[in-house]
Amino acid sequence: MNLRQIELALAVAEEENFTRAAQRCHTVQSALSHQIARLEETLGTALFERGARRTRLTPAGQAFVIAARRLLHEAARLKEEVAAVGGQVRGTLSVGMISALTVLEPVDLLADFHQRHPQVDVRLQMGMSETMLVDILEHRLDVAFVGLWPGERIEGLQARLLEEEALVAVVWEGHPLATQTEVCLAQLAAEPLVDYYTGSGARRQTDEAFRAAGYDRHIHFEVGHVDLLARIVRRQLAIGLVPARTAPGLGGLVILPVRDAPSRRVYCTWSRHPTPAAMVFLELALARFP
Repeated sequence: MNLRQIELALAVAEEENFTRAAQRCHTVQSALSHQIARLEETLGTALFERGARRTRLTPAGQAFVIAARRLLHEAARLKEEVAAVGGQVRGTLSVGMISALTVLEPVDLLADFHQRHPQVDVRLQMGMSETMLVDILEHRLDVAFVGLWPGERIEGLQARLLEEEALVAVVWEGHPLATQTEVCLAQLAAEPLVDYYTGSGARRQTDEAFRAAGYDRHIHFEVGHVDLLARIVRRQLAIGLVPARTAPGLGGLVILPVRDAPSRRVYCTWSRHPTPAAMVFLELALARFP
């Protein structure tokens, strides 16, 4: 067994297809299949169920993927730790962020980081909070800026609270509520609403607030990005709730404070064993929040 075989097997697991995995790994399919067969022979078990259109993990394969990701992460970390002893910070830094992040400007932060550590390659992505927390646990992300319902706990990771802020309602100009100075959840519950996907961390912020207030509501549109939410409101399809600092940047919408507003907490989260690149990035990021 070697690291290359493990990398190939993970590619097959993630692509669910031998052809796409071979293309991703810049090798021919026959060579990839041969290496997977050797790996399965070494392990004494099949990792994949090969289908005509889709390749699935066996139970043994599912266990393999968890351990393999951890092993590759530690192998990469080994090189970075040795380099760090000599004063070189290098490798890859993967950073995730929610779409409605206003507590800091991530590109400015990354520009500062890159100027100090140009040998580190940076991967920046947007995602849903609950997905990014899992990605850190499974070593697909190093650091993530997430927004959570105040009652939610972060398990298995390190985290620092950066901000707690109320949500506000956004409506289009000409909506009957647009002339009011503030609204309440009872008024919003009677309106068509747009919100994030059911089960997401962002959705829980509003679900819990309406539930605690005793109001039922109907979500007409579900989205995964704040820009889509704003576009739906501009088309006069529904009312939305967004963080107070996010609302002014959406443009073309009327912002209404909510008397019994939901709130969210923004955290910086990272692994319990950060890489050298993640450690210096965290030091730079958290210095902005004394």
